[in-house]
Amino acid sequence: MVKEIQLRINLNEEKQAGILIKKSANNLHIEESEISAVKILRKSIDARKAVIVFNYKVAVYINEKLPESSIYTFNYKDVSAAKEVHIIGFGPAGMFAALRCIELGYKPIVLERGKKVNERRRDLRAINQFHKVNDDSNYCFGEGGAGTYSDGKLYTRSLKRGNVRRIFENLVFHGATEQILIDAHPHIGTNKLPRLVKNIRETILKYGGEIHFESKVTDFNIKDNKLKSITLQNGKELNVKAVILATGHSARDIYYLLYKKNIALKAKSFAMGVRVEHPQQIIDSIQYHCKGERDEILPAASYSLVHQVNERGVYSFCMCPGGFIVPAATANGEIVVNGMSPSKRNNKFANSGIVVEINAEKDLYKYEQFGVLKGLEFQKDLEKMAFNAGGRTQTAPAQRLTDFVEGRLSNNLNLTSYQPGLKSAPLHSLLPKIIGGRLRKGFAAFGQKMHGFYTEEANVVGVESRTSSPVNIPRKENLEHPQIEGLFPCGEGGGYAGGIVSAAMDGERCAEAAIQKFQN
Repeated sequence: MVKEIQLRINLNEEKQAGILIKKSANNLHIEESEISAVKILRKSIDARKAVIVFNYKVAVYINEKLPESSIYTFNYKDVSAAKEVHIIGFGPAGMFAALRCIELGYKPIVLERGKKVNERRRDLRAINQFHKVNDDSNYCFGEGGAGTYSDGKLYTRSLKRGNVRRIFENLVFHGATEQILIDAHPHIGTNKLPRLVKNIRETILKYGGEIHFESKVTDFNIKDNKLKSITLQNGKELNVKAVILATGHSARDIYYLLYKKNIALKAKSFAMGVRVEHPQQIIDSIQYHCKGERDEILPAASYSLVHQVNERGVYSFCMCPGGFIVPAATANGEIVVNGMSPSKRNNKFANSGIVVEINAEKDLYKYEQFGVLKGLEFQKDLEKMAFNAGGRTQTAPAQRLTDFVEGRLSNNLNLTSYQPGLKSAPLHSLLPKIIGGRLRKGFAAFGQKMHGFYTEEANVVGVESRTSSPVNIPRKENLEHPQIEGLFPCGEGGGYAGGIVSAAMDGERCAEAAIQKFQN
């Protein structure tokens, strides 16, 4: 027999959580000798009031063995001689599509434009220290995609798109800590993700899949609306039957290629804005109602904010407690900033994207000449603006938060985690009004919701422009492109995901759909 109990434990009691959980189990009027195991199922923190509470959901096993830690088994098969499914891109969507192919007895052939995870590090160093961007190996492109060098946030609202627990279990299978199965807002950490990604690669290769790095796809060869082959940058042509297109939201060359070949695309609404960076201690003091250092039991505090300004949402995105801001450009001549955190979230800064909803139909009328790629061109213009304002290197334009809202140039800036450095610039006037004006009102509103958030000790850094794809690659109910037989748009690049977990789930679904193509 298994009984579940709910517990609320305050901050002082948390240090004796194990004892209190056992006492609660005993209160079920069960003899202690009958309790064979106690397992924590869920843990969250409620810091809305002055007294901070830890919420626990616990399973008590009565005269019953604790089951295996994994609900799922991953039955990977030797697919070295099986039918092939081609996958373009090796981010979360591509990785999980490949793993699912192997489970179902099909051989994934992965084509990744970037390098292996360890080799990417040299190119990331070149961006941070020498301001040089490798177009195919950066924070967005390479083994594991943008997810590899990120916070590794696993929280998702995409519960109807697939089995979230299955994705989590597979991450644990490949080296993630079991804590991600318990925490209400789980994350892995940028320091641990590279090893996990490498383990996934080794699984795919072990069971007969193929992964080809530095293999950029440059053309789709189509006959009678059917995808026949793909061409690589080195001129090699590969015959294909089913292709999962999992190139991520920053592979602009893919959108241009599809557009040039008159393959149906759609303009999609998205969001753009800035990164705001506070000393972590300020966010801790606001969220935990404390002065000075937070209690060592508590993790670095995070926040989630949203406000409506002139019929558009202004909201926090990818909040990174105890993290740092990184240069996420995919080409020279642009500035893009993103955030990430190590597993311990122990850096002295907190940063978050603060972005404004961009309605593709109503807000981009000046870009109508670009048709379905208007959002892409708008993105590019803002990134070029940031590049010029930062001094035409990877130094990013920035302002103190109070100066940004009050419309004045900052005489000096706060310390930052952004390694290439910051340059004072009037972002309040450089950003288009549909973004800058709403951000200024949004920041003022956030200061009222979180007293202490609006402070001169925070920097605003531009620009946060790659929250999601501004282009949607349409697909039918069977997940195949409505015009091109054999093409399965997938993940963030297709406009069907918004993070590691949702992309992974979409990768699995597209693998199943592509395999169904063979079986039909």
